[in-house]
Amino acid sequence: MKASERGRPPVIADVAREAGVSVPTVSRVLNGTAPVSPEKRARVLTAVRTLGYRPNGAARALVRGKHSMIALFAGNTTRHGYAATIQGVEEAARQAGYTVVISVVESPDQVTVDSALDLILSHPVAGAVVLEYDPPGESTLRAMPASLPVVAAAASYSVDRSIPHTYMDDRTAAEHATRYLLDLGHETVHHLAIPRSTPWTGRTAGWRDALEKAGRAVPEVLEADWTARSGYRIGLELAARTDVTAVLCGNDEVAMGLMRALTERGRRIPEDVSVVGFDDHPLSELWSPSLTTVRQDFVELGWQTFGLLATAMGGGRPQSLSVSPELVVRSSSARAPRRSG
Repeated sequence: MKASERGRPPVIADVAREAGVSVPTVSRVLNGTAPVSPEKRARVLTAVRTLGYRPNGAARALVRGKHSMIALFAGNTTRHGYAATIQGVEEAARQAGYTVVISVVESPDQVTVDSALDLILSHPVAGAVVLEYDPPGESTLRAMPASLPVVAAAASYSVDRSIPHTYMDDRTAAEHATRYLLDLGHETVHHLAIPRSTPWTGRTAGWRDALEKAGRAVPEVLEADWTARSGYRIGLELAARTDVTAVLCGNDEVAMGLMRALTERGRRIPEDVSVVGFDDHPLSELWSPSLTTVRQDFVELGWQTFGLLATAMGGGRPQSLSVSPELVVRSSSARAPRRSG
């Protein structure tokens, strides 16, 4: 029986029992005082969330005699993926007795990055998390001082092995989503890509991988931004094209804008065009028709990111790890339309 079911708040022993580890192991995870294996750390953090365990953060900080603030740098805090990752980091940090201070880095230019770093790192922070989701995040990560424990959350696998990362395996997920559309009989899949600073995002690379492996034509990448309006603009251009029967979008907002434009111009979804998004935005299930999408658990990514940082702050050497997205099939995708003649 869980502590909450016994009418009392959960204690650290309940967390240890739920996770199948010792009390000292739970303490090491929460305090970041010594290295803990990624598998045990994940079990402890899951148990903390399941039980709703809340340690006395102020008392813990006094006992440690260490800085109890961590910095989080992000290029945006309003988009779904950013906000949910921040939520996960903040929840995990709070459970371990840390306060999170957030800095929005609005541009990748060096002056903006240096200003953000100078403002936040002038405070006594114990470590830092960088959301490497966009060019400002990438520039910030490159500028972080080597003396500070730093980890990053990323949308795709990072070749930079010098800084521990948590990341979404969106390349594999995009390949799976594209293969799903091809298996429905679509000759090819068009792609509305979100902005990137490298030649290809993981999502674009996975889309291309699937088409090339299937021996299908690889259409020109259509450049969107992160907003529904950009998807709407491109949708107006695509509506007259009968060769477009399936589209993979870089995020759900872009997909929603695309669907709105196609519908306004008389294209039926999914009878004429199948649309797949990315992220599983809270509105995706309520959209009309409900959006088939790649679900990414950004809150869990945030929890795991703080787990890496706790290991680094404790003097350990955390290893990068991934969180696997999953395809959620809803009403916006269907078999390819039959060609007349």
